[in-house]
Amino acid sequence: MAKRLSRNSFFSTDIGIDLGTGNTLVYVRGRGIVMSEPSVVTVNDKTGQVVAIGKEAKLMLGKTPPHIRAVRPLAHGVISDFEVTQELLAYFINKAQGGRTRLLGPRVVVGVPTGVTNVESRAVRDAALNAGAREVYIMEEPMAGAIGAKLPINQPVGTMVLDIGAGTTDIAVIALGGSVASQSSQVAGDRFNENIIDYVRSEFSLAIGERTAEETKINIGAVLTLESPLERQIRGRDLATGLPREVTLTDSHVREALSHSLDSLMESMKEVIERTPPELLSDVLEHGVTVFGGGALLRGLPDLLSKMLGVPVYVATDPLTAVVRGTGIVTEDPRPWKDAFMHEDAILSQT
Repeated sequence: MAKRLSRNSFFSTDIGIDLGTGNTLVYVRGRGIVMSEPSVVTVNDKTGQVVAIGKEAKLMLGKTPPHIRAVRPLAHGVISDFEVTQELLAYFINKAQGGRTRLLGPRVVVGVPTGVTNVESRAVRDAALNAGAREVYIMEEPMAGAIGAKLPINQPVGTMVLDIGAGTTDIAVIALGGSVASQSSQVAGDRFNENIIDYVRSEFSLAIGERTAEETKINIGAVLTLESPLERQIRGRDLATGLPREVTLTDSHVREALSHSLDSLMESMKEVIERTPPELLSDVLEHGVTVFGGGALLRGLPDLLSKMLGVPVYVATDPLTAVVRGTGIVTEDPRPWKDAFMHEDAILSQT
């Protein structure tokens, strides 16, 4: 078996993909993380042709003429547009291989959110196969992130993880290579952006776009009071006059905007804890919760979660890449992680 894996890896490129709502990250075996680009595709509706993918496509958001449509093919972490997702995966797989055709298609490990249905996981698998993959392994993102964070998921120890992405937040308690209790919530990065947009509209009568909201969240977002307050000038359209206007936002404004969503996130975590067997819960109380994903970088979030839940909360090393690093580890040898793959029918070998 080892010889077969070595021979196949010589003729093919094994790839790990964190298929995210906001960004897609790609890991190539032997090279590490080679790409991190927005999960955006622009399509010309007149011709049906793809105009741009990734970084170039994101630059077009909100700036295209009527016949050029910017599409996010993943809504809340799952495929909402199969054809465009196939184009997205084909782009990343081809780029990961350097545009070269190999004797064997790549083995591809894809991380997807908790709670996707069999139909949705099959859609991901089929999109990867149609994009040229030889084998496809589907993993839930919390499991992949836990592997990437080097947590002891194959041991008889309860490990709790929180993956806060753009479209979904996945919460899971893992033991012996499987998810014991889990839940997926739509309270995530995109929802935080919407909260900021709604707050600015309500409090300042100013309309701002998604990009401005995201930059505000990253630059001054905080969920606890800071010793040194942060502020930022933002520009938008005055709802009364229709003219451009500038206002000053502070971290306290952002905190107020996010408060309701954070409460919902806490409730989801409490629900997972309530469904966790007592023996595993004692492990969680001892070892704490590991957070990864872009939301882990929100100022004060670990401290707030620890205070509300009564357990230690830690941010994984390089939280933005934990999931894709986990898929990369699995590409090295999928066999130790076979219990973590989703559904046997989501694993297809074409050799």
